[in-house]
Amino acid sequence: MKIVIDDKIPFIRGVFEPFAEVQYLPGAKIRPEDVRDADALITRTRTACNEALLKGSSVKMIASATIGFDHIDTAWVEAAGIDWTNSPGCNSWSVKQYISSVLVSLAKKHSLDLSHLTLGVVGVGNVGSKVAEAAQILGCKVLLNDPPRERREGSGKFVSLDEIVAKSDIITLHVPLTKEGEDATWHLFDRERLAALRADQILINSSRGPVVDNAALKDVLLGGGIKAAVLDVWEGEPDLDPELVEALDYSTPHIAGYSADGKANGTTMSVRAVAAKLGLPLTDWTAEGVPAPKQSLSFEIDAAGKSLQEVLSEAILYTYDVAADSCALRSELGAFERLRGDYPIRREPRAFTVTLRGATPEMAERLEKLEFKVQ
Repeated sequence: MKIVIDDKIPFIRGVFEPFAEVQYLPGAKIRPEDVRDADALITRTRTACNEALLKGSSVKMIASATIGFDHIDTAWVEAAGIDWTNSPGCNSWSVKQYISSVLVSLAKKHSLDLSHLTLGVVGVGNVGSKVAEAAQILGCKVLLNDPPRERREGSGKFVSLDEIVAKSDIITLHVPLTKEGEDATWHLFDRERLAALRADQILINSSRGPVVDNAALKDVLLGGGIKAAVLDVWEGEPDLDPELVEALDYSTPHIAGYSADGKANGTTMSVRAVAAKLGLPLTDWTAEGVPAPKQSLSFEIDAAGKSLQEVLSEAILYTYDVAADSCALRSELGAFERLRGDYPIRREPRAFTVTLRGATPEMAERLEKLEFKVQ
C-alpha cells in the first residue's frame, strides 16, 4: 500500500508509516509517476488532481486537507471511480479570526465605529456563518447573501447580491470558486459590479482569487472608486501584481485559514477519510501536539476608560494582527509560497485566556462569544 502526501501538511508524519509506504512531496510538484502506484493522495490546493495527473494510476482516494476543492476535477475523478473528499469547516474558525482582525484593523486605520456599520457576507456556509457571528459580536449589522441556501431555506434571512452592494459598508466574500451554473462565482465581482461600489465601501476577499476580477479591482482602487480593499487570495497566485498589492489596505499570502488549529482539523479529517477508504485502524485518529505561538496563551487587558470596541480589538489583535502578515508579503512579493509554507504558529482565540481588569459585564460576555476564556 502506498500513500502520497503533500509535504507541507502538518501533524501527519509517522501516522500512516506503520501501515503503508509513504512519500512526502511538494504539492505543486507531484507528478504522474509519483502517484502511478499509489492507493491514496493527501493534498492541499497546490496539487491539480485531474486526468493529467491521475490517468492510469492506482489511486482510489483523494483527500484534501482544505475547505476548497476547485483543484480537484471532480467530474473526471468520479468518472474514473476515484473517491475524493475535502475538509469542510476545518479552518472556518481561523478565517473568522482573520476577518475579525481585518475588521478591527480597518476600524483603527479609518476611524470607523463598527456598531454604525453594515457588513455584507456573500456566501454563508461554514466560514461565512462564523464570520457573520463575529461581526455581530463586534457590533455590526449583518446582511447575508447565499442563493443556494435561500432556495433551500426561503428568503427570510437572505438578501440579493444587489442589496448587499447597495446597503453594505463592508463586503466580505466566502464563496467556493465555480465557473458554471446559476451560482457561478468566477468574477462574481467583475468590472461592472466593482464599478457599482461606492467610494465609501470596503471589499474583502478571502475565498478564492478569481471571485474578484483583480485587474478591475486595481483600476477601481487607483481611481478612488472605493475606500479600501483587502485580499488574502489572488488571481494567478503566487505571482502578484505589485501595483495591486500596493493599492490594498492589507495584502496576505492566502493564509486566512492557516491557524495551527485549522490545519490540525484538516489533517484529522483527511487521515480519517483515507483510513476509512483503505480499511486502516485510524478512523478515530486526532492530530495532537498543536504547538504554542510565540506570545503567551494568557494575557491581561486593563479595560478602564476603554470602549467596548477598543477592548475587543485589543484582544483580537493580541492573538493575530493581520498587519504583520501584510507587511511580510509587501516586503517580499516573490516569497508568496515560502510565507505560506513557513507560516508562523497562529492559535485561535479559544486557546487564549484573557484576564480583564476594570471591564463591564458586556465586555466579558462579548469576549466569551468570540471564544476567549475570560477571567
